[in-house]
Amino acid sequence: MFFDTDCGGVVHNLAYLRFVEIARTLLVEELGLRLAEMAQSKEYPVVVRTEINYRRAAKLGDRLVIEGWLDQLERARFWCAFRIIRPADHAMIAECRQMLALIQMPVGKLLRLPVEWQKYRQAQSTASLGGSGTGCHAEQTA
Repeated sequence: MFFDTDCGGVVHNLAYLRFVEIARTLLVEELGLRLAEMAQSKEYPVVVRTEINYRRAAKLGDRLVIEGWLDQLERARFWCAFRIIRPADHAMIAECRQMLALIQMPVGKLLRLPVEWQKYRQAQSTASLGGSGTGCHAEQTA
């Protein structure tokens, strides 16, 4: 989209985080955290850290694919990882990891991850490169 680019038609760095936000929303839904249910329970996954490596520039009109997966589980936080790829030339545009924690609002209380997520921890120990099998796929046009 034009608003994602600078005057030279190059996608600016903040746009990639919005692309990741869309993919992360799809991913947490696969993990059982549905938006309507979160609004009711007031339990939300909150980003506490973002690491992003920009590899290549995307340009206005590029079709991009964002792949996301559950990368690591701890007791009270989890990591999601993302790749942004331009399918036209298979270029890796950016790689990103985000650490999230489940928080009870409005008090801001840190929660343990749901017990049913143990299955993802077990899958993680046998997973191949690229995630635990729990993942998402989103497309975006720059």
